[in-house]
Amino acid sequence: MNIFAPYNYLSKIIKMSIKKISIKFLLVAGVAFIAMQGLVSCNSAPKKAQENAVETAVADKFIGLQLYSVRGDMKDVAGTLAAVGEMGYKFVETAGYGDGKIYGMDPVEFKDLCEANGLQFLGAHAGQDIPAPEKMAETMAWWDGCIAAHKAAGAKWIVQPFMGKTGYESLDGLKRYCEYFNAVGQKCNDAGIRFGYHNHDGEFKTVLEGKPVYDWMLELTDPAKVMFELDLYWITEGGKQPAEYFEKYPGRFELWHIKDQAELGASGNMDFKAIFADLEKSGAKYGVVEVEEYNFPPIESAKKSLDFLLEADYVHLSE
Repeated sequence: MNIFAPYNYLSKIIKMSIKKISIKFLLVAGVAFIAMQGLVSCNSAPKKAQENAVETAVADKFIGLQLYSVRGDMKDVAGTLAAVGEMGYKFVETAGYGDGKIYGMDPVEFKDLCEANGLQFLGAHAGQDIPAPEKMAETMAWWDGCIAAHKAAGAKWIVQPFMGKTGYESLDGLKRYCEYFNAVGQKCNDAGIRFGYHNHDGEFKTVLEGKPVYDWMLELTDPAKVMFELDLYWITEGGKQPAEYFEKYPGRFELWHIKDQAELGASGNMDFKAIFADLEKSGAKYGVVEVEEYNFPPIESAKKSLDFLLEADYVHLSE
């Protein structure tokens, strides 16, 4: 008889019990670990989804740059367009038309260069002062060439960014200008392009027969032929607020020039949040950044202005 048999038997029982306990412990621990992982995942999933949503919203903001903002750099058209595309702008509005060319380039070549840098070429600033009656045919022929060039490049709009003294001196002179704009607008319509006018502060400061020039322009132009690119900075410099014009003339402002004294947000005087609350009422389809004065090199100022809009949760501009 093996005198150690009882001890061996007892040892086996203990080992089996320990093994069962260990397996049970491991099973319980494993279930707990999986549950904790699920809890962590559940907690992190909404946060991750929220972060992704913010990144998508920023990426989807469709904001353009008026290239007058970097006018000194446009001597190097290719290099400047590459920089503008790299910083995140989605489209450009030009200010360099002459003799059938855009910044000295064939219109289609310019468009292709924009697209090669991730930019759409959507609009332009170009124009002519109202001519004397005997020069009207010559001026309208100039417009024919201008419109044809921009149509070839696929532009959606042409905006005249100035008005000569005729429009400020008398109501009769302003009426002549508005008739002229209606005629140009019809030519643009025929080519599938929108025609518009861009303000400065003088249209608000100059009053003719009890009404600001800008109000007369809105009332004397045909909405089907002439839209308005409202410069948000210049209207405030003119002593008016965008909201009052959005309320009185809803839908007339198809374009916005988003501007401050220098880089966007730099002055602290522009209440962009309140202005953007009326985006839909205004009729705005596109927002275009323009920087005319700088605290930094123009390219850097353009980038800071874009970043300001990308970081603002109230800015909803989409293609």
